[in-house]
Amino acid sequence: MSKKLRILAAGDLHGDFDIAKKLSAKAKRNKVDLVVLAGDIYGYEDGDEGILTPFVKAKQKVLFVPGNCEFDAEREMLSKSAKEIHNYYVTYKGVGIAGIGSPDWKLSLNDKDFGNIKRNFDRMKAKKKILVSHLHAEGTMAEFSGVPGERVLRKAVKDFKPDLLISAHIHEAEGIEDKIGKTKVIQVGRRGKVLEI
Repeated sequence: MSKKLRILAAGDLHGDFDIAKKLSAKAKRNKVDLVVLAGDIYGYEDGDEGILTPFVKAKQKVLFVPGNCEFDAEREMLSKSAKEIHNYYVTYKGVGIAGIGSPDWKLSLNDKDFGNIKRNFDRMKAKKKILVSHLHAEGTMAEFSGVPGERVLRKAVKDFKPDLLISAHIHEAEGIEDKIGKTKVIQVGRRGKVLEI
């Protein structure tokens, strides 16, 4: 039997270096294989370029999708020490991980985004699959915030049936677990959540 992939999933750091240090320490304590950041890694202030430094120093592998707070310059800086999976996918320890971000203050997904998700799921050969999004899906409990979820994301989950959907964006929804069909939906935030698949 193959060993499960252990990940630490988090989001919405908003440039808080102390949060990055705590997450890196949590990843180390829990012996995770991978750190997955679901966007809004940068904040609203200048000077948070080194936000991934704790992960780099600990030699931790980091994947990310950009959130609405990430523009081209931030994405470029993050990509120096982490792997961006927006409109892309990777396979790690037999698990396919696809991403759909919402860079440049983008607050909704469209048909082009759906096409990109479809293309990546069509190419993925892994049996176990994860979809990482900054935004949350329509019809999930994260909508209690009053912010509507994404129809495109819900359709992608129903059509492509990932084992796991990781979302962030709604800070007060951190820790909420939900389901869309057989897909487990996890809202992550600054505390981070250790997941096995």
